[in-house]
Amino acid sequence: FFFSILKTNIKMVKAKKSTIKFVIDCTAPVDDKVLDVASFEKYLHDRIKIGNKTGALASNNVVITRDRTKLTIASPAELGFSKRQLKYLSKRYLKKQQLRDYLRVVAGSKNSYELRYFSISAGDDEEEGDEE
Repeated sequence: FFFSILKTNIKMVKAKKSTIKFVIDCTAPVDDKVLDVASFEKYLHDRIKIGNKTGALASNNVVITRDRTKLTIASPAELGFSKRQLKYLSKRYLKKQQLRDYLRVVAGSKNSYELRYFSISAGDDEEEGDEE
C-alpha cells in the first residue's frame, strides 16, 4: 500500500514539471551575417499566439531563450504549443526581411527547425527556387 502512494506522488511531480522545448537553429545565416537572432527573437515574442491571443507568453510560462545562433522556445506540455506555428512565423519573418528566396525552414528533428540555404546547382540554367 505504501509503495502505491509513493508511485502516484512521483507521477504527479513528473507531470507538473514536463516542458517541451523547440529549437530553431539559425547557424548558417548568422555565420554569414545575413540574419539577426535578436530581431528574430523579438519578432517571435511579439507574434506567438496562445489561445488566439498574442502577448500571452509570460502568463502561460512560455520562455524564449537565445544563444548566439539558436532560439529555444520552452512551453509546458499541457499547453499543447504548436511546432507548426513556429515554422509559419519563421517563414513570415524571412519574407519580411526579404530572405525567403534564399533561406528555407527545414525540420531537423522532432522538436527542431533549421534555417538552410536553398541548394542551387551551378550547372543548371533554370532557377530552382521551388524546391519545397
